[in-house]
Amino acid sequence: MNAAQATSMSGAPHSLAIAAEPSAFRSAMRELAGGVSIVTVQVGHERTGFTATSVTSLSADPPTVIACVNRTSSSASLLLKTDRFGVSMLTHAQQQVANRFAGMNGVTGSQRYAAERWTQLTADGAPVMVDSAISLDCRIEDMIQKHSHWILVGRVMAIHRGEIEAPPLVYWRGGYHQLADCRA
Repeated sequence: MNAAQATSMSGAPHSLAIAAEPSAFRSAMRELAGGVSIVTVQVGHERTGFTATSVTSLSADPPTVIACVNRTSSSASLLLKTDRFGVSMLTHAQQQVANRFAGMNGVTGSQRYAAERWTQLTADGAPVMVDSAISLDCRIEDMIQKHSHWILVGRVMAIHRGEIEAPPLVYWRGGYHQLADCRA
């Protein structure tokens, strides 16, 4: 049986599957809709961050999230120098923030923080957006190296709910979307 064949429940081979190569995997994962967040990190006066759909809850007791970051990114190198990161979950109106933190138009480092209001939820916390849907201040419990990425395990130390209730920004099939039925 070759890589493009699979076995049916009855044990007979069929050719519905395709090889799990990087391009096929990326295409398949575009079918998984994800909420858009920005993950922020600061050490002294140096700060940066990245756009992520890879942020999810891990545990409610204790409150813990995970996020994934490419090990070659500027954010990863700064994360190695601190024990804190922030997560700001974006609303449908904050697509420009997602683009900026994704490095669109060559925006890097602290330039990504332009135009929004920022705060720290704890004295030693990372910057988070005041106007995001939800912001989390996280203490790094673990950074697990797996293939091209770090898996960040972050204990949530503080939570801030934005003042405006709005549907989340969602990424699906290579573009941003709004969930029409998410009104409060």
